[in-house]
Amino acid sequence: MDKEMEKVEQPEVSSNDTAKNNSTDEMKNKRKDKQPRQARHPRNRQRQPKLYEEDVISIGRVTKVTKGGRHFRFSAVVVVGDRKGKVGLGTGKANEVPDAIKKAVQNATKNVVKVSIVEERTIPHEAIGVEGASKVLLKPAAEGTGVKAGGPVRSVLEMAGVKDVLSKSLGSNTKINMAYATLNALKAQRTVEQVARLRGKKVEEIR
Repeated sequence: MDKEMEKVEQPEVSSNDTAKNNSTDEMKNKRKDKQPRQARHPRNRQRQPKLYEEDVISIGRVTKVTKGGRHFRFSAVVVVGDRKGKVGLGTGKANEVPDAIKKAVQNATKNVVKVSIVEERTIPHEAIGVEGASKVLLKPAAEGTGVKAGGPVRSVLEMAGVKDVLSKSLGSNTKINMAYATLNALKAQRTVEQVARLRGKKVEEIR
């Protein structure tokens, strides 16, 4: 008897199945080659140092009465500066105190101005700043005098970098107006070199 060879029929593999298997193998190889997520995105990033120091002058609560009841918000006045001649004032309002301070700092940073300081310690000349009903008088002082001021006036002068100065309040004592009056007095300061440049003369002729 002739033994017939039994043929085992193998299932036919379609081209689509082969392509799927190849793509699956490629994906596995790519995953192996990839670095872990922590290595690609390190979290130990260093924070950038702040450009300006900040000081909170006042925090107030604002009440809005509506048909549904009373709504409370907070307002903040902040002064920023680098203690080297740059200073700015800003205000902010929010439902929480930290958010109000943050908004005020951002507003003050946008309004930073450069003021004139003599010998890196005092102002060039006497000046009066006015804001609303507030008036602030500033006078230059000898070395070692210190900042003879209080409240918002002191905060603005210290952030501007003034170390020796005399001051006096001549009007209303509203904090925000006193701060802006002090800033206006600092903006009005002009050194001898600046005045000589504006007039087209030499420094000796003006003195």
